[in-house]
Amino acid sequence: QRQRGGQRRRGGRPHPWAPAFAPGHLRDVGATPAGSEAAGEPGQEEEAEDRLKEHMDNLLDKSAKTRQAALQSLRLAFSSKTLSEFLLERRLMLTDSLEKCLKKGKGEEQALAGTVLTLLCLQMGSGPEGEEVFRSLKPLLVSVLTDSMASPGARQSCATALGMCCYIAAADLEDLVSCLSCLEGIFSPPSAGEGGSAPTQHGPLHCSALQSWSLLLTICPPSHIKSVLDNRWLKLPPLLSSSSVALRILAGETIALVFELAQDVEEDLCHQDTEFLRAQLKVLATESNKYRAKTDRRKQRSIFRDILRFIESGEYQEETIRFGLECMYLDSWARQRTYQAFKEVLGSGIRHHLQNNELLREIFGLGPPLVLDAAALKASKVSRFEKHLYNSAAFKARTKARSRVRDKRADVL
Repeated sequence: QRQRGGQRRRGGRPHPWAPAFAPGHLRDVGATPAGSEAAGEPGQEEEAEDRLKEHMDNLLDKSAKTRQAALQSLRLAFSSKTLSEFLLERRLMLTDSLEKCLKKGKGEEQALAGTVLTLLCLQMGSGPEGEEVFRSLKPLLVSVLTDSMASPGARQSCATALGMCCYIAAADLEDLVSCLSCLEGIFSPPSAGEGGSAPTQHGPLHCSALQSWSLLLTICPPSHIKSVLDNRWLKLPPLLSSSSVALRILAGETIALVFELAQDVEEDLCHQDTEFLRAQLKVLATESNKYRAKTDRRKQRSIFRDILRFIESGEYQEETIRFGLECMYLDSWARQRTYQAFKEVLGSGIRHHLQNNELLREIFGLGPPLVLDAAALKASKVSRFEKHLYNSAAFKARTKARSRVRDKRADVL
């Protein structure tokens, strides 16, 4: 049983691998803890369940178009609602259907099946049910991911599914290490090791593999972290030269994560290539090449400035995430990587799941879901006029601050 975010799993004991997040990441803004989210009207709930049952039945339809439409509907439902009780007794049937879609489907159908599988595992949580889903489909995910003839979209979805499901439900260290090795083989093949060139094909696939690998790195035991620090992290710097801005940024964030983990296990990353790495990061933090898109250059410079600041001085740019009446702080690269991974899978549903999904609240140390009565909900709502006043004041303050900075720039010039 695995520890997540410094919290004990339901009915379990803390797991020795997973590092605990520091306390104090949640600020309660006036709500009181209680059970779970309030149920809707019985009639509407039954109607929604009937539609879900129909979509699940359609996964076995002979028409590929019908199966894809069903997968799209399930993806939307699973990402926007918490349905663990409904899915608990139907997980085996749904797992079998998703297995058939992954085996016999093509391209888009396989990609959607991988995403729905990830969401199913997220709904089931880190208990025996989630572990059962992960164990049953792990070989198939690895098979599709490593199949060079499969569509890039399907391989990308399986890379995300393998990382997320392993993070959520893997109970054995052996599963964790095998998933790390498989993902590493995707974003860093033998020809792209130390001194090699960065991969140029299937940029999104490499991004998904690297994101999943770095996510699993956050729950590795210290012994495995030390083996990564010894030599395997040197496969990351070549990715900074990739033609894909997304892969460059993700590689930089992963390098910062490796440095953070090295601090946690009290290991020194002083290596003969470390100075060269810092020089690379400085170039990326100040790059102004015109052949790159303006928005890409701006985003890259901003992120690599934060990465360079952390590596040189240990300072992390804290970020606040607000959802409902709560907020949490992302104050480490490990915490940021975890949040970004779940956000990519859940999309706009991330806020709902942070409020109501017990697994996510356990991972981020948010405590039990909050229940608000009607009076508290009404008091929490801000009128349109109040929002307008707040936005106007914020805009005015931002303009003044930027004007002062521009004046200083003018003085320097």
